[in-house]
Amino acid sequence: MPKRVDHEERRTQIAEALIRVAGRRGLHAVGMRDVAAEAGVSLRLVQYYFQTKEKLLFYGLQHLTERFTARVGARLAAVGPAPGPRTTIEALLLASLPTDEESRTFHLLYSSYSILSVTDEALAAQPFIDNPDAAENALTGLIEGAQSAGLADPGADARTEAISLLAMAGTMGTSILVGQRGPESAVAVLRHHLDRIFRLPAAPRPETA
Repeated sequence: MPKRVDHEERRTQIAEALIRVAGRRGLHAVGMRDVAAEAGVSLRLVQYYFQTKEKLLFYGLQHLTERFTARVGARLAAVGPAPGPRTTIEALLLASLPTDEESRTFHLLYSSYSILSVTDEALAAQPFIDNPDAAENALTGLIEGAQSAGLADPGADARTEAISLLAMAGTMGTSILVGQRGPESAVAVLRHHLDRIFRLPAAPRPETA
């Protein structure tokens, strides 16, 4: 009886190969033939599942995003059942910094995809992520929830702070990649800004007679 092929497993196998090759050589230098060799399958099979390089790259980034989400989940699970809004935001931001091989590959591939899509019309036609505002909305909601619970500065603009934190994490990640800044420095800067958001204003002193 012929062995039944798990198509999703095969797609994952090819996506993992793409991530490994792109992590070593850069996304711009990866071809479908390279991915096929890395995965140990034929070029024809890669073309059967993805048809074009652009579709392969997009699927690979979706797979990388799923791995990133699992990474954030693992950080939160290690904290406990109720991590709180600040801890949740910190876990998301710190997981995106390229502090090990997994997060380095994540940051490198996402940055490369963004840059390539500017000049590659076929790549730009693929949606970069399903919901480009997902992270921003998530952070905004967490900050607003913390403000309602009295855990964050009520005068802060939650949306602006969320945008700033995400932009800061992205820039810090690039500075780590190119060797401009060490991971410890980047983490310290992000925590400094979180301290500012989640530091409550001092209570007014009682009036004296």
